[in-house]
Amino acid sequence: PATVAISINKKNLTNEFIKASNVFSVSILPKSVPLSFIGHFGFKSGREMDKYQSVSYKIGVTGAPVLLENTVGYLEAEVINSIDVETHTIFIGKVVQAEVFSQEEPMTYAYYHQVKSGKVTQEVPAAIKEKHIAQDNTNGKEKENKKEVQENMKKYECEVCGYIYDPAQGDPDSGIAPGTAFEDLPEDWVCPVCGVGKDQFVVME
Repeated sequence: PATVAISINKKNLTNEFIKASNVFSVSILPKSVPLSFIGHFGFKSGREMDKYQSVSYKIGVTGAPVLLENTVGYLEAEVINSIDVETHTIFIGKVVQAEVFSQEEPMTYAYYHQVKSGKVTQEVPAAIKEKHIAQDNTNGKEKENKKEVQENMKKYECEVCGYIYDPAQGDPDSGIAPGTAFEDLPEDWVCPVCGVGKDQFVVME
């Protein structure tokens, strides 16, 4: 049968759930998924909050939750073996159910790190993009000056998760337009990946 292996940190509540139930589900995220969505599941603990309270999901055939938003598909598996690897447990599961929701390109772990570090730009929402195209087209010289200012703006790195805020890209998911300096971000702005405040960021030299 089709099998899949996942590696889960022993400190994670998910590890306890899988050991207790002998089942797990895996949701496959698209490249377009907001970083805040990744942070919601990856940098917050189920011991402190109900992660599924604010998202769309269903209960699968194994009894495990399956995401219905920001996903291209999922699979469910029954654990047939596990391997202890010090800090993590590798669970090997027999796939018992799977479904494809869309044909969007899946996001790999490598791509996630490229986006988080600012090496790859996520799609900017059309409304923000059109607004800035219109503004830039009003004055060519103003556009050149704006670009020069953006290039001189410093990048800031989150000390918790490593996310890099690049002023040239802004944070479209949070409504922060490209060209917004870190100092001009609203005081209640938080890291789109792990959710910490501005005080947890350090300037990159």
